[in-house]
Amino acid sequence: MNPRFRFKDFNCKVYVEDTDFQGVVYHANYLKYLERARSQFLIENNLSQTEAMSKSNDYYVVKSINLTYYHPAILEDDLAVSTEIELVSKARTIFIQSVSNLKNDTLICKGEVEVCFIDNDSGKPKAFPLGLLNLFES
Repeated sequence: MNPRFRFKDFNCKVYVEDTDFQGVVYHANYLKYLERARSQFLIENNLSQTEAMSKSNDYYVVKSINLTYYHPAILEDDLAVSTEIELVSKARTIFIQSVSNLKNDTLICKGEVEVCFIDNDSGKPKAFPLGLLNLFES
């Protein structure tokens, strides 16, 4: 198995827009929290998704997602999204992510998200930007 790279937790708060009328987070919103954590990682490492799209027509694409839910998050909870990346190939990674309640360290959900990098013109995988690949070497 390839080594994993862990990056800084992404913290967020649960707002009313995230919940149903009982104050429980909609299950689909956890996908948003996971996506925000992955996007923030790229931003913090100066890896612009818009630059990849506009300059070379390359895209990060989610190939598969598998989530397991344990406990609900509720209105005004403070959440931490933890993320590790396993580089499978130069064009494919697995993100191992979990969402926990910061107040009581309760595991809310965890999942694996497989992300590929593709050339939109050909629709074929291509190597991630060197900036991202270099992070795995440090």
